[in-house]
Amino acid sequence: MTTQSLNSHSVDPQTSHTFYINGCWSSPAIPASLPVVNPATEEVVAHVAQGSAADVDRAVAAARAAFAGWSATSAESRALFLGKIYDLILERKEVLAQAISLEMGAAIGSARAMQVPLAAEHVRVARDLLSTYRFQTVEGGTAIEREPIGVCALITPWNWPLYQITAKVAPAIAAGCTVVLKPSELSPLSALLFAQLVHDAGLPPGVFNLVNGSGSEVGAAMAAHPDIDMISITGSNRAGALVAQAAAHTVKRVTQELGGKSPNVLLPDADFAKAVPLGVMSAFRNVGQSCSAPTRMIVPKDRLAEVESLAAATANAIIVGDPQSEETVLGPIANEAQFNRVQAMIEAGLNEGAKLVCGGPGRVPGHEKGFYTRPTVFSEVDSAMRIAQEEIFGPVLCIIPYETVDEAVAIANDTVYGLGAHVQAQNLDLARAVASRIRAGQVHLNYPAWNPMAPFGGYKRSGNGREYGVYGFEEYLETKAIIGFGGSLESPSRT
Repeated sequence: MTTQSLNSHSVDPQTSHTFYINGCWSSPAIPASLPVVNPATEEVVAHVAQGSAADVDRAVAAARAAFAGWSATSAESRALFLGKIYDLILERKEVLAQAISLEMGAAIGSARAMQVPLAAEHVRVARDLLSTYRFQTVEGGTAIEREPIGVCALITPWNWPLYQITAKVAPAIAAGCTVVLKPSELSPLSALLFAQLVHDAGLPPGVFNLVNGSGSEVGAAMAAHPDIDMISITGSNRAGALVAQAAAHTVKRVTQELGGKSPNVLLPDADFAKAVPLGVMSAFRNVGQSCSAPTRMIVPKDRLAEVESLAAATANAIIVGDPQSEETVLGPIANEAQFNRVQAMIEAGLNEGAKLVCGGPGRVPGHEKGFYTRPTVFSEVDSAMRIAQEEIFGPVLCIIPYETVDEAVAIANDTVYGLGAHVQAQNLDLARAVASRIRAGQVHLNYPAWNPMAPFGGYKRSGNGREYGVYGFEEYLETKAIIGFGGSLESPSRT
């Protein structure tokens, strides 16, 4: 991607050393920058400003000053702004897709088909909710009002950089909150383009603010800041725990979307010729770098050989390569640290005795440069193995056999996580019954279409709170009861 293409909308993320605070681009309090590495070439392609606690203070002050005015705007007015943002995302979709491909290695086809349009959907949903949501209800003389919680700190990850930004920013500003965003320092280019897009949509100064930087400095400063009312983080379990600990001192609301080790239960009557290939591709979507990826395929023991054959044929047919190629299905792993993690986990699977069906350690042949990982399938995996318990976050699938449906459910729930799950069956009643027994925040039956209104979030160590649709919107609202709202002026009874 050329500097000219990125600069076509007034901000150049490849040379940007500024933050977006109070409606304008401003330099960091302490001059410092962070490199952005293209995972396809391992070369530094940009530098962005590195923030500090002082920059967080400025951004929070701007958000706090803007809150009174923004929270008092009408739902219709906020919907108009969101509509402008939605239209601009679609208008600039190619520039955004190219930025995402450059910064985290997403195949350009995937960036165009999923990363950008699904991000736009979060904005559309937030806009449309404002035309139907009832911020006040009255029953029995008591009014229940839902009001914006205040200033929100939003911390987003590198794997779905724009998608996760809109999943938080759109409902927050729709609710009447003001925000300070810290995108991942590993994939900040699309975030800077989004900030310019928000500016061009005419959002009032201070409603949206962006500070780049590390989690240990910028993220920690946000979590502990006394003038931030809520923090929402999508990231690792370690990061989520640190944020919660830092936030505890100011008793702010914390929502967390963290790790996952999602099961994909193939019941005995499933159409295996269809279910297995789709399961492999679901697990490997975005190079396996999705917290809800169904990376544990739980299958009947007497069908194990058939599943292995179907999985190997699917994985071996995947084109891994240059993310700019239209033919590429999977680009590289997004960064060096994650590449090393995936390689270590593949080695762990081999050392623990899992059966290697295809793939394995090392780079994809022909790609000596770039963090290209071989799509890998293990079989005869036991739930006690590390590869069955730990989030790998790469194109690695574990096939686990079962003998009874009860055992399949037990295997599915044998994890500290509970973010997503899949169930495949031709008997929909059976699939529903199994889904009701799985401890996860979202269960997919027979690979349904993505639903931006379906609440997304986890049980157990996968986090707290929900995103998407009405449930995600309500995370940014407080609840106020006004008792006597419709009653008389009689003296209250003493209790």
